[in-house]
Amino acid sequence: MKKENLKNKEVKAKKENIKKVEKKESLFSGVKKEMGKVRWPLKKEMGKYSIAVFSFVIFFALFFMLADFIIAMVKVWVS
Repeated sequence: MKKENLKNKEVKAKKENIKKVEKKESLFSGVKKEMGKVRWPLKKEMGKYSIAVFSFVIFFALFFMLADFIIAMVKVWVS
């Protein structure tokens, strides 16, 4: 009876290990499948997106510099 329980546990453990390996393999195959569905931007689109990002970065950098300058001037004026 005890030997049968031990064998059943060993069999279950082996099946679980096999399932873990299958999950890893299915994960990687799933990732590969999804990457095949990705629509990568064209060179022209990347240029537009890059210009938009740099424009926003420059705009907000100037905005926060100006806001910091104004707050510093108000702080000096109040003190």
